[in-house]
Order: sequence, then structure tokens, then C-alpha cells
Amino acid sequence: MSLVRATRSELTKQFSTSMWWILGLVLVAYVGSTAGGLAGFFGAVATGAIPGGSTDMSAIPGGMLPPLIYSLATAVGYIFPLLIGTLLVTGEFRHKTLTPTFLATPRRATVLAGKVVAGIVMGLVYALAALVSTVGPGAGFLAVFGVDTQLGDLDTWAMFGRIAIAFALWVLIGIGVGTLVRNQVAAVVGVIAFTQFVEPILRTVGSFVDGIADAARFLPGAASDALVGASLYSTLGSGTGAGSEPLAWWIGVLVLLAYAAVILVLGYLTSWRRDVG
Repeated sequence: MSLVRATRSELTKQFSTSMWWILGLVLVAYVGSTAGGLAGFFGAVATGAIPGGSTDMSAIPGGMLPPLIYSLATAVGYIFPLLIGTLLVTGEFRHKTLTPTFLATPRRATVLAGKVVAGIVMGLVYALAALVSTVGPGAGFLAVFGVDTQLGDLDTWAMFGRIAIAFALWVLIGIGVGTLVRNQVAAVVGVIAFTQFVEPILRTVGSFVDGIADAARFLPGAASDALVGASLYSTLGSGTGAGSEPLAWWIGVLVLLAYAAVILVLGYLTSWRRDVG
């Protein structure tokens, strides 16, 4: 079976289940409500409709608000492409559908390559959903308070493109995790634990300890923020650490790509080639 047929098969399997659109709906609701709520609050503070006080949030200039709001698509939404990539593989182990797949396509590398290409497509679909649900309410609330939405700026559209790249890379990392950890529950719990607890703690510690700050820049979430070029997490002071400059966007691409490649290769060598139970 060629790579094209393998990719078509993987996409058919993905779109024939309900998991992809359920996660998509949760993504839209989550990032949309977050973007709309924060855009309304920050817009009101920036224009003086709400007294800002002396907090870090009130010190955000109006010109920084649009990219900050739009970047929420990845800053809070990257868990979704990571999960869909993980489920794309672990679902086959759990439901015992990988055996007929391997019987139809004996070359397991081709099957994995098909999943990678299909994963990139899924990542772009999720990126589009995240951007629409973030930019729509975000720009709407900013406009209500008279804040320039910057939708006419090329830099803003370039950031949208980088967000799409970030989503595709997160799916690839998820596919690597699913390939390496066959058990679906263990893989999903591990992904959630690392992204929602372990890395935020490490990045927060890095904001106080210079020695950790440099290393924290190369964590996957920090690299994703660097790739996009804006992040609420970094802006509010718990990003890459005091005295530590964020990575250039293209280095962020390379770091995420390296994570995906290393985890995929490890998964292929240690788990993917083993017999399917």
C-alpha cells in the first residue's frame, strides 16, 4: 500500500469516529470563551472602562493585546492537537484495529508515515477551528472597547500561520507519544499531567531561578510560545524566566520538531515494531 492510500485510510478512520469532532467542539468552546472573556476584560482595562490598579495585567499596553489574545489558540489550546495525535495511535491498540491494518499494509513504517501525514491534516483542521473561535470573539470584544484588532497587519497573519504550524507539530508529538506508550489511559494521563502540571511548575520555578530559566526555554510549551511569538503565560511573568530571552520563532519550530522526531523514532524502534497483542 502506498503512502497516499495509507494516509487516506487513516483519515477515513479518524473522520468516521466521533472523537475528533467532540474534541473539536470542546476546543472551540474552551479557547473561544477564554479569548472572548480575556479580550473583554483586558480591553476594558486598557481603555479605562475598568480601573486596572497596579497588577501585571493592567500594565499590558493596548498594542500588545491583539497578538496576546489570538495566541490563546495555542497557549491554552495546544493540549487538543496533542491529545488527538495520541488517540490517533492508542485508539488502534485499544480497539484492536491495528492487526488488520498491519495485515493490509505489512510495512509498518508506511502505516506510521500515513498516520503522520493524516495527523498534519488533523492539526491544520484543529488550527483553523482554534483560530476562528479565538479571533472571532477576541477581535470582536477588542473592537467594542476601541482597541485596534490589527487584523490588517501582515505580522498578525504571519502569527496565524505560525499557530497552524504549532498545531501540526503538536499532533506529531502526540503521535509519537501514542506510538511509544501503547496504553491509551496511561498515554492520555501522562500527556495531561505533563502539559497541565509538570511543565507549568517547571516554567514557574524557572521565572525565579536563573539556572533553570535557560533550560525552561526548551520545554515544549515554551518552544511553542516562542514559535507563535506571543503568550499570556510569558506576558504575565511566568514564562521563560527572569533575565532569559525567549527563543526565536524558528528555533521554536526546530525544538518542537526535534521532540516529535525523537519520540517518534523511539516509539518506532521500541514499540511499533513489536507484535500487537
